[in-house]
Amino acid sequence: MSYGTDSPAPDSVEVGKFLSQPPGVVWHAITDPPMLERWLMKPVGFDATVGTGFVFAVHTEPTGEIACEVLKSGRNQRLTYSWVDLRAKHPARWILDWSLHPQGRGTRIILKHSGFDMNDRKQMMARNALERGWRTALTRLDEMLDQTPSRG
Repeated sequence: MSYGTDSPAPDSVEVGKFLSQPPGVVWHAITDPPMLERWLMKPVGFDATVGTGFVFAVHTEPTGEIACEVLKSGRNQRLTYSWVDLRAKHPARWILDWSLHPQGRGTRIILKHSGFDMNDRKQMMARNALERGWRTALTRLDEMLDQTPSRG
């Protein structure tokens, strides 16, 4: 498995970051609703159980929702869910796959956001914006974890 942060294909985004906390702490940050709200968005109805449908509340003007469904869940290892931005005129169904890899005393987190239609100019623009956005989100996650007492 590559731990690089270069996107593997034009129809997906792959970003990664080393976090100084162990996988259990990082898992908590990507699956605990109050923690998710601190660094990403507010999840409504979220549970890291396969089949769970939930939404992320998007605080934009106008407000919006991103509909999701948990597709895979492996505690402290992997969380995969679908992602449909309901604000779009023709919503696309993308897949977000978070993988956690122990590295020394910390964790290498890799996010792959896939399913972009390379023939759709708007999706390609969204892909490029989301690549920047996910890098920023991982930085916010890292900063939040640095300010949060460790939960091992």
